Amino acid sequence: MPTDSPVKMTHRQVLEALTGLLLGMFVSMIATTVVSTSMPVIVHDLGGDQAAYTWVITATLLTTAISTPIWGKLADLFNRKLLIQIAIVIFVGATAAAGFAQDTNTLIAFRAIQGIGGGGLAALSQVIMADIISPRERGRYMGLFGAVMAVATVGGPLLGGWITDVANWRWNFFVALPFAVAALIILQKTLHISTERTRRVSIDYLGIVLLSAAVSLILIWITNAGSTFDWWGTETALMVGGAIVAAIAFVIVELKVREPLIPLTLFRGRTFTLSVLASISIGVAMFGTSVYLAQYMQLSRGATPTEAGLMTLPMMAGLLISSMVIGQLVTRFGKWKGYLVLGSVLLIAGSVMLSTLHYDTNFVLVSIYMFVMGAGVGMTMQNLVLIVQNVAKPSEMGVASSGVTFFRSLGGTIGVSVMGAVLANSLTGLFSDGKERLGAAIAKLGEKGAEVAAQLSSGTLPEVRLLPEPVRSIVEDFYAQAISHAFLIGIPLAVISLVAILFLPNRPLTTMTTTERAQADAAKKSTVEDAADVAIADAAAVSGATTGSVAAVGRSGDGRTDAASDAGR
Repeated sequence: MPTDSPVKMTHRQVLEALTGLLLGMFVSMIATTVVSTSMPVIVHDLGGDQAAYTWVITATLLTTAISTPIWGKLADLFNRKLLIQIAIVIFVGATAAAGFAQDTNTLIAFRAIQGIGGGGLAALSQVIMADIISPRERGRYMGLFGAVMAVATVGGPLLGGWITDVANWRWNFFVALPFAVAALIILQKTLHISTERTRRVSIDYLGIVLLSAAVSLILIWITNAGSTFDWWGTETALMVGGAIVAAIAFVIVELKVREPLIPLTLFRGRTFTLSVLASISIGVAMFGTSVYLAQYMQLSRGATPTEAGLMTLPMMAGLLISSMVIGQLVTRFGKWKGYLVLGSVLLIAGSVMLSTLHYDTNFVLVSIYMFVMGAGVGMTMQNLVLIVQNVAKPSEMGVASSGVTFFRSLGGTIGVSVMGAVLANSLTGLFSDGKERLGAAIAKLGEKGAEVAAQLSSGTLPEVRLLPEPVRSIVEDFYAQAISHAFLIGIPLAVISLVAILFLPNRPLTTMTTTERAQADAAKKSTVEDAADVAIADAAAVSGATTGSVAAVGRSGDGRTDAASDAGR
C-alpha cells in the first residue's frame, strides 16, 4: 500500500519539465504558421484552385481532429513522454516531406499526415501540463506559453513570408527540423513524469474507423457540394446518409467497448458538455479567421506574403496579451467564469466586425477588428480546457482534455470547409454577375487583356497584386465581398458559445496536479481498504471472543451439573 504523500514539484523542477514541452509546442506552431502567409503562393505555383486551397488547410485540421481523441486515449494507457516524442517525429517528418510536393494532391496527403502528429502535440501537451501544474497555478506559467506563442505566431508568418519573397516557399517546410531534434533531446533529459499504468491496454480500432468515416464524409460533402455536384442530389444523399450511419454506429460502439475512444459518460457532466459546445465555435474563430484573413490580405489588399504576416499581427497581439493577462488573473484570484463570458462576447463582436470587411476598409479599423477577435480567442481557448481538467478524474484526464481539443479542432475543420464553400460559391456568383464590368476593364488593357483574362479564367488562385488596374481593384473587391460573406458563419456559432459558457458551473479551481490527485486518491482508497480490513478483523475477534465465552459457560455448567449429580449419588 502506498504510504508516501504526493511530493509537490518545486518551481525550478516545473520549469525544467516544461522546457522540452514548450519546445515541442513551438515546433508544432512554427511549422504551421511559417507557411500560413505563403499558402496562396504555394497553391498558385502548384496549379491549385480555391477548393485545393481549402483542402490543403482542411486535410491537416481533419486528421488533427480525428487523431486528437486517439492520442488522448493512448495517453491514459501508455507512456506519455514517449507518445509526445513520437508525435513530434510524425509531425516534422510529414512537414519536411510536404516541401517536396509537386502538385496539390501530394501536398494535401503530406499535410494530412502532418495533422496526425499535430493532434498528438495538441492533446499530449495539455495532458502533460495537467500532470505537472495544477489548474490554479497554470496562469503562473502562462507567460512562458505566451512567449512561445508570440515567437511562433508572430515570427512564423514573417519568416515564411520573407523566405517566400527572397528564396523559395519550399524552404518553409524545413524550418522546424533543427527545433524538432532539439525538442526530442531536451524532452528526454528534462521531462520526468509517472509512467505507471495499471489498466490493461485496449484500443478502440472500430471507433477510430467510424469516427474517421463520419467526419471525412461530412467534410467532403461540404467542400464539394455546389461546385462538383449539386447540394441536393444523389451524392449528397450518399455522403450525408453515410456520415449519419457512421456517427450512430460510433455512438453504439462507444457504449459497448471496454476502453471507448470518447467515453460518452463524460457527457453526463455539465462542465464537459458545455465546454465542448463552446469549443466548437472557438475552433471556427481560431482556424477559420486565421486562414481567410491571410487570403484577405493578399487577394483583397494586394499584400505580399511578408506584408500579410505583418498585417495580421493585431490578431496575434490580441490573442497573446489576453491569454497572458487572464492567466495571471485566474491564478491570483481563482476566478475564471467572468473572463470566459467576456471572451465569448468579444468573439461575437469580432465576428460581426470582420463580416463588414471591404477591399478598401481603413486598415486601422481592420486592425481593431482583428485585435478584438484575437482577444476573444485568447480568453476562451485554454480556459475551456482548464475547467474540464479541473473536474476530470485523473484516470480520464487524457480523454477529457483531448475531448475538448477534439471538438475545437472539429469545429475549426468544419468551419474552414463551410467558410471555404461559402467563399467559393460567392466568388462564382460575383464573377458571374460582374462579368460585364470585368470584361470592360480587361478590354481597356489592349493586347495584355488576353493574358489577364486567361489567368482569371484558369481556375487557379490569381496573384492579385500583379494584376493591372482597373482589373486589380475589381478582383480585390470580389474577393473581399466573398471573404466577408464567409465570416458571417462565425456569428451564430459565437452566440451559441456565449450561451454555453453562461450555463457552465462556476466551480473553484483545485491546487493539485493530476499526479497529486491520483496519488491522493490511491492513498485514500488504500486507507479505506485498510480501515475495512481492520473492521473485519475486529469483527472477527469480537465474534470469536463471544463464541469462546459461550463455550466456556457451557462447559462450566456441565461441570457443575456433573458434580451435583455425583453428590446426589
